[in-house]
Amino acid sequence: MADAVETVPTKGPLIYRQSIFTRVTHWVWAICLFFLLLSGLQIFNAHPSLYIGQQSGFEFDNAILELYAVNTDDGPRGRTRLFGQEFDTTGVLGMSGSADRPAFRGFPAALTIPSFQDLATGRVVHFFFAWLFVLTMFIWFLASFINGHIRRDIVLGPKDIKGIPKDIKDHATLKFHHGRSYGPLQKLSYFGVFFILFPLIILTGLTMSPGMDSAWPWLLDVFGGRQTARTIHFGVMVLLVSFFIIHIIMVLAAGPINELRSMITGWYRASPGTTTNEGEQK
Repeated sequence: MADAVETVPTKGPLIYRQSIFTRVTHWVWAICLFFLLLSGLQIFNAHPSLYIGQQSGFEFDNAILELYAVNTDDGPRGRTRLFGQEFDTTGVLGMSGSADRPAFRGFPAALTIPSFQDLATGRVVHFFFAWLFVLTMFIWFLASFINGHIRRDIVLGPKDIKGIPKDIKDHATLKFHHGRSYGPLQKLSYFGVFFILFPLIILTGLTMSPGMDSAWPWLLDVFGGRQTARTIHFGVMVLLVSFFIIHIIMVLAAGPINELRSMITGWYRASPGTTTNEGEQK
């Protein structure tokens, strides 16, 4: 009599991976960051330059980034100066729009809220979503501390640190393991976002407020002045946008339906062989 052939399941089990607090705050953050980015670029366009130091001035040059337009023999052109190096960015930065109706502004209208130059409205939108972002972050930290999400999925342990090289190799070859816990690179990136980038962008935003500087003057000392805080704020925004792009690419590569189901319903299709634990929630 022939031996029985053991069948290997083609699908792993469904596990409850994301709590309601993680899912709701995730989507609220996505909405907040969208409006914060576009309204922030509206505010930046009011003075499209970044400086290092306590102040900007006309008698010295401490700018590290400038977006502007210049007249040339071929007509007006958009320019970007970064760390003293000048680049032609006509059509995107410094000058955008059509040739017959050019718009002389740092970032183009398609990337700002509102699309036309309106600093007051941009500030209202920015501050509303900034405080909503802070409130959501407080709720996430409190809930994630209580349910163990931070300890389990954000903070790296010795095993995670040892597993980083292998996880880098697996990601580079698009070999994803769909488990109950986050992988080392996921933990490392989320730790950097939640404990470094989010606090930085909030504190530098507060440092640019004269009212907060009066209440907490130490903020100016910590960040080296209001202009330096503005530059750090902008730089953190660039890092968050980069994280978002990489995050979307990884979601598409790892299986968008499974990843979206996890962040909508909480249920996640694990790899075959993953053990289930009905009482555990993440």
